[in-house]
Amino acid sequence: MNKRKILVTSALPYANGSIHLGHLVEYIQTDIWVRFQKMCSPEGDGHEIYFVCADDTHGTPIMLRAEKEGITPEALIDRVHSEHLRDFTDFHIEFDNYYTTHSPETRQYSEDIYSKLKAADPSLIGTQCIEQFYDSVKNIFLPDRFIKGECPKCSAKDQYGDNCEICGAAYAPTDLIKPYSTVSNAALVMRTSEHFFFKLSDNRCISFLRHWTREENHLQPEAANKMREWLGESEQSNLSDWDISRDAPYFGFEIPNASGKYFYVWLDAPIGYMGSFKNLCNQRNINFDEFWKKGSTTELYHFIGKDILYFHALFWPAMLENSGYRTPTKIFSHGFLTINGEKMSKSRGTFITAENYLKQGLDPEYLRYYYAAKLNGTMEDIDLNFDDFTARVNSDLVGKYINIASRVAGFLVNYFNYRVTDISGLVIQSDSLQGPEQFKTGGARLIDELLENADLIHTHMENRRYNLAISTIMALTGKVNEYWNQQKPWDKAKQLDDEQQKLSLHLVSSITIECFRILTIFLKPILPKLAQNAESFLNVEPLQWKDLSKTLLPGHQIKAYKHLMTRIDRKKIDAMIEASK
Repeated sequence: MNKRKILVTSALPYANGSIHLGHLVEYIQTDIWVRFQKMCSPEGDGHEIYFVCADDTHGTPIMLRAEKEGITPEALIDRVHSEHLRDFTDFHIEFDNYYTTHSPETRQYSEDIYSKLKAADPSLIGTQCIEQFYDSVKNIFLPDRFIKGECPKCSAKDQYGDNCEICGAAYAPTDLIKPYSTVSNAALVMRTSEHFFFKLSDNRCISFLRHWTREENHLQPEAANKMREWLGESEQSNLSDWDISRDAPYFGFEIPNASGKYFYVWLDAPIGYMGSFKNLCNQRNINFDEFWKKGSTTELYHFIGKDILYFHALFWPAMLENSGYRTPTKIFSHGFLTINGEKMSKSRGTFITAENYLKQGLDPEYLRYYYAAKLNGTMEDIDLNFDDFTARVNSDLVGKYINIASRVAGFLVNYFNYRVTDISGLVIQSDSLQGPEQFKTGGARLIDELLENADLIHTHMENRRYNLAISTIMALTGKVNEYWNQQKPWDKAKQLDDEQQKLSLHLVSSITIECFRILTIFLKPILPKLAQNAESFLNVEPLQWKDLSKTLLPGHQIKAYKHLMTRIDRKKIDAMIEASK
């Protein structure tokens, strides 16, 4: 296996709200994969991999919120950026660069891509006059989320512009009866404006996308099937041209040579991946073109939610392909988060922010572990069930994995001056055996079994099937605990005047602590802080995947055991739910 060059991104959180537990599904999923890759390479020093992200900072909602708070949009996005980065850091999500789309780099690539699409022959940028609702009090065209009215189906009042919460009907904002602005409460009027469009319906785009989405394995199977619905099977396609402009007033980048027209936020948001990476390149002297120029052999992966698949699997690769840039190697899409089987809800206290989770004293690695145990590399939704969450963390992490270290440490500390013995000589000679005159002790076979599963765990982690990796690791963890119980070290400790019993206790303790070290390597991408504390207890350098080929040397001295993790207190979860209502 050669050393790889990889660029990884997560979707950009919008700078108009707090990070919540639903957001964290994606960032934890991505961070685990990146940390795993950084642990692995033929040389053992990690692949060359960069993880970048940014706040998505443009659009009418940002402008209106800043106005409501009496500050500038720039001041708002700076504050939210600090809050987002704080929350991510607290959950051990380690970006190489966490930037903003309101940057000179993102402006540069937005203008570059737009100009190249416009210069295509024939041009892939066109204009079209459209009608939109206009708030004549605020003097602004309104996005759908700021429009309410009566449902055209059941006449329910105060319904949003896309669907009715009472009867479930879906419709266009223009179908609403007596539409009004949620910003000013004024009645809305229709006005016509000229907009710029990216010609996604052009045969050049459709032909490329049919090939890219179906034949080159860039998408998960279920995502590719969804693209087939939109792209169609014949000459006809369900794709429409994409409106990429908005009218002033608008917080964003003004379109070159088009006064009063701004790039729609969804145009410059994915370009923010390029902007963030370019900013990192400037900091570390990395070759940007090696990762983004058409024909690049480096790897580019986007982790996203399935709600933005349309933008990332159609608009984004079509724009890149037709403007001289490379397209993603793969797009990894995940499902939504439900809590206790239902959508996140403020009234039920299950719309929980990252900050509120931490305020109750809940360890962020509880959530990292539980999400990993649920994530299977598909677009299926995952459920955070608090009863299962509590039981699984307490049983698996504390009751099995942590239990190994806490039980073994005392024996090594109290009877063997913190030191492990030689476990390399676990092959016992025997004249009574036929064939090769040796056999392995139970401890040697146990270590072998852990190491024999390393390739399987590696494959699961690479394929983002963390749930299968976790189940394999926990099955092995159970076997280590079984071995410890079978050896009855507490009985051996009562017979230390018997040299054979003392040697046996030392060997069993050393074998078991070595198993703990191996399990820590397996779990490290998922539980980086816990692994760091385990490394300190084991008194070893930061563990890498290559360290599976090593063992603790005879005489290696561990440190005194300190609690690595406590059990979940259900009262803290109840307090978190109550505080979130």
